[in-house]
Amino acid sequence: MRFLLLAVSVAVFLFAGCEEGIAPSKNEKLVDLTGGWRFQIGDDSTWAAVDYNDSSWDVIQVPSSWENQGFHGFNGYAWYRISFIGGTDLAGKNLSLHLGYIDDVDEVWFNGVKIGTSGNFPPDYTTAYNAYRIYYLPSSLVNMNAKNVIAVRVYDAQLEGGIMSGDPGIFENETYITPDINLEGNWKFTQGDSAFYRNDEINDSAWKEVIVPSYLENQGFSGYEGFGWYRMKFDYKDKDKKARLLLLLGKIDDFDEVYLNGRIIGRTGNFKDPQVGYTQSREGMQNRVYQIPAGLIRTDRPNILAVRIFDAFQQGGIYSGPIGIIKKDRYDAFIRKAYNKDE
Repeated sequence: MRFLLLAVSVAVFLFAGCEEGIAPSKNEKLVDLTGGWRFQIGDDSTWAAVDYNDSSWDVIQVPSSWENQGFHGFNGYAWYRISFIGGTDLAGKNLSLHLGYIDDVDEVWFNGVKIGTSGNFPPDYTTAYNAYRIYYLPSSLVNMNAKNVIAVRVYDAQLEGGIMSGDPGIFENETYITPDINLEGNWKFTQGDSAFYRNDEINDSAWKEVIVPSYLENQGFSGYEGFGWYRMKFDYKDKDKKARLLLLLGKIDDFDEVYLNGRIIGRTGNFKDPQVGYTQSREGMQNRVYQIPAGLIRTDRPNILAVRIFDAFQQGGIYSGPIGIIKKDRYDAFIRKAYNKDE
């Protein structure tokens, strides 16, 4: 069986996620988040809530280490919060939240919904101090004419800590294509390998909930290598049965094998001998774009997407978007426009 993998060199046009050691591209800044944020030492999950009253918290400047603002020598957990009123200039655009460099680990909530994390919190602590934080922001989460709340949980192990440097704000990603059905967000994941994991009706309730896209090592799987499986359930209500559909899975480190409703629709990498295959390829840098066979997607009941992966070493998983389903005609038009602009 042959699969359509449209892993053409369009990585620059499909940018998303958090990349280590780089600064953001110069897209338009729509909301400036530099300046005073509410700040509190400690750790409490209720501080992520939209309606939490943070009026008694300190106010510190972002970006800057908290040691420079009266919290000298503090290591441990702390939270930042800020609110802003959305505007019509945010509507209908591809958005990303830029937070710059954070020392050491962070977890980010937008209007009460977790949208990203970098590094590992204790007990499996791993720093991400050298990663410039850029998190995809679904426009569906943004209140266009009302209050929006951003909450950032931070852990610092040593030396200076906090939202350290960069250009915090909400930016428009003009070169990021938004799928017709967005599948970014919470998925299920388990380590190991079993052919049963591709099936519709298996019980995955014991699997860990992870954010896609994001490296697995940033979500409690420190030292993860080898096989693993992602699963997620979604509805598709579009009645245009003649539309040709593509599945966008962003970038995956290192190999992947993709099943929709129990049927394989795409594969990248050598699963017969993955360790050998890894040394001969650079699949982890490719954007996965797989064609969905006509009639496979269901409109009368939920669909099950299962993704088998293999990670050879270092970081692994579905780590960059876009993630979702798009009509092929729209995707083709986007690629033509992107290349024409480049030329």
